[in-house]
Amino acid sequence: MQWSATTAYFCVFFFVFTPAIWSAEKEAPKPGPATYIGNEVCKACHAPAFEKFSQTMMGKIFLFNARNEAEKRACESCHGPGSNHVAAGGGKGVGGMITFRKDSGESAKVQNETCLGCHQRGVQTYWEASPHASRGIACVNCHTLMEKTSDRFQLAKVGDKTPFFNKRAQTEVCGQCHLQRKAQLMRSSHMPLREGKLTCTDCHNPHGTPNPSSLKQTTVNDNCYTCHTERRGPFLYEHPPVFESCVNCHEPHGSINDRLLKVTDPRLCTQCHTPISGHPSNPRGRTSVFFFNRSCTNCHSQVHGSNHPAGRFFER
Repeated sequence: MQWSATTAYFCVFFFVFTPAIWSAEKEAPKPGPATYIGNEVCKACHAPAFEKFSQTMMGKIFLFNARNEAEKRACESCHGPGSNHVAAGGGKGVGGMITFRKDSGESAKVQNETCLGCHQRGVQTYWEASPHASRGIACVNCHTLMEKTSDRFQLAKVGDKTPFFNKRAQTEVCGQCHLQRKAQLMRSSHMPLREGKLTCTDCHNPHGTPNPSSLKQTTVNDNCYTCHTERRGPFLYEHPPVFESCVNCHEPHGSINDRLLKVTDPRLCTQCHTPISGHPSNPRGRTSVFFFNRSCTNCHSQVHGSNHPAGRFFER
């Protein structure tokens, strides 16, 4: 069968150019760069969330007392410009908005960068080098943004309201991950965290410090001295293990022994002081001076140090 030139040209056009035209028609136009649209547009769809946010400390600043252009953007300061989100009809994950839900798909680093845009001084100075940051913890794992929970710090987990409400809330937040420490606080001898008189942040800075274990002070002892000032010294006669570290003898989070001791006395003392100088070798014998009352400290009462001229053995 003979093909005319016209038929040949038609076939070439149909099979070569028509698919390109169809694909061009099917492709949706790519949205341009997103722009800021203002809080009122956000409020029109997200009225309940907007109302809750307005009651938080951050909401009161951003919506009613903004101090700079970034704060005036309010919702868009954290979620990014919303023009593409609105143009696409809204919805979860639409328009390239930054979200902070657990199922948002955003990495902790992306979410945290938004927060660090403002919170990068003071206690947050060392965040990038902190153990929490290196383990992929997000700010929203501990803090809530859109609803007022506690009077300070917008904590994500809040238990029953008590006279020490805010302090209890801090301990609950930390206890979600630090289960061993939470269990230690339930022991008979413990720091008063579960009663709400102390918080984890009295000793640690969860946002990071240049000190070991994220301690607020340079050393363990300096941390303890902020409350136990009578143990600071200086002493004429120092007890070396005390001067070295309080945790040589004490477990600060909780213990089954009196006074947060790691081991019951006198065994705590005999770890270093072997039975010599007439002291009985059996610390729990019926005739042992260790058997009653405060054991070794019946005589050596000043174990943390002594300033007495005759206090070489910490007896006075």
